[in-house]
Amino acid sequence: MLIAATRAEQEGIKLKAVDLLPFLDFVKRKNWQMEFFSLGPNQYMVTSIHKHWFCARCVNTSKPGGEGVIVMQTGSFLLVAMYEGSLGSASQAMVAVDHLAWQMSRRTH
Repeated sequence: MLIAATRAEQEGIKLKAVDLLPFLDFVKRKNWQMEFFSLGPNQYMVTSIHKHWFCARCVNTSKPGGEGVIVMQTGSFLLVAMYEGSLGSASQAMVAVDHLAWQMSRRTH
């Protein structure tokens, strides 16, 4: 399951399941620092990798502050926090996805 969160609000990007297959294949291959991945019209490059999550920046954005995503795997879910901007926005996105992951873990236990 893919959930998109922007800041503290949850906003989705409109993608069909078939559109997500290349992204899911990218995540499964775990060759994250050697490849780009796409979500919708944007292409991303992974900038940092952690135990259960990674960060990526959009390489073809038209937004002056840039765009990025945080991808976190928790249980059987893959959470994607999308943000516009740089460090402050990325921090807010991380808090949002971490909070959502915590809420989901409480519901499954």
